[in-house]
Amino acid sequence: MTLFADPSFFVLLAAALVPAAALGLTGHGLRRYGLAVSLGFLACAFAGNPAQLAGLVAFLVLARAAVLWLAASPGSNARYSLAVAASLAPLAVYKLTASAGVGLWGFVGISYVTFKAVQVVIEVRDGLIGARDLGLEDWLYFLLFFPQFSSGPIDRSRRFAADAHAVPSRDEYAGLLARGILLLLAGAAYKFVLAAWVHRGYAASAWGSASGGADVVAELWLQVRCAYQYGLYLFCDFQGYSLMAMGASYCLGIRCPRNFRAPFAAADIVDFWNRWHITLSTWFRDFVFMRFTRWCMHRRLVHGRVRTAQVAFMVDMLVMGLWHGIAPCYIAYGVYHGLLLGATEWMQKRSRFYRAHQHQAWFRVVLWFVTLQLVMFGFAIFSGQVGVALGGVLNG
Repeated sequence: MTLFADPSFFVLLAAALVPAAALGLTGHGLRRYGLAVSLGFLACAFAGNPAQLAGLVAFLVLARAAVLWLAASPGSNARYSLAVAASLAPLAVYKLTASAGVGLWGFVGISYVTFKAVQVVIEVRDGLIGARDLGLEDWLYFLLFFPQFSSGPIDRSRRFAADAHAVPSRDEYAGLLARGILLLLAGAAYKFVLAAWVHRGYAASAWGSASGGADVVAELWLQVRCAYQYGLYLFCDFQGYSLMAMGASYCLGIRCPRNFRAPFAAADIVDFWNRWHITLSTWFRDFVFMRFTRWCMHRRLVHGRVRTAQVAFMVDMLVMGLWHGIAPCYIAYGVYHGLLLGATEWMQKRSRFYRAHQHQAWFRVVLWFVTLQLVMFGFAIFSGQVGVALGGVLNG
């Protein structure tokens, strides 16, 4: 069974939400019920793949041991480094071996559950999470919460725990339940209607597919159409999943953070990443970009705030690309957006032309249009379309 995809999942979801509604509307907490339901859904999801289930259990054992070991001495640099490495090790093993067609230690949701485990380790180190906050039940519920398990949104442990332990009033939960149901319906419309419609007939096309390379305009139009089609499909599909994940979370009393906010209306590339896959970009901002920036400034490795930010953007987006996988298209996508973010940083901080015109309507429209084209070209890189098109050129 695939979460938020198979008909059997939605039948089970409807059945699971009836007791949740009864508990919530009668003033009872939902934490233990939510954990039990999550374990049940994951048992169904992994029922046909014991190897993946074993990989998940091994990951949980390793991550739990790492965070408890660090919590015993959170100020130890050695323990912190080893705890982060241990939490990342399964994902690294999977990504490296998947490129060779093996995929050791892989399981559905490994990328997202790894982010959650690493976040807890980092915040234990920072003193934001103490040993008493690491109860096994709360820790497992956070990592295994089924609406967010396979593809996010990526929640934060302290925010999640506050919702999990809260007991909303009848009226408050009724509002959460109503919003959750609406989000589930909206997400289904995005994923199963809009995404399916946009994706009809999509295929990355080599240069020369439209006219044998004789008509440059026709070839360019085909590439642009493919890029837009993939970008819109990716948004509708992922937005649909995210809305359904939010909806199921709300029905269980968890105010899951949103993942998208009109990304194609972004005024520039920085604004795009504040609107697209928000929980992922903010995770990288807080735990990669900001920490790398402070590390560089403390050691004076890079001179100047703008240059430091540019280097940090490149590191941040390169790591994000590698998180998707070690295929060339993902690495190129990370480098591409790192360059765009660095250029945007220079434009906003150093360009006199930008400062002189940034509030003028014509300039904002032009900047939005250029940003949209850059975003769509990035999706063409991410999907492998650019590689396919170049292959057509090289092969004549």
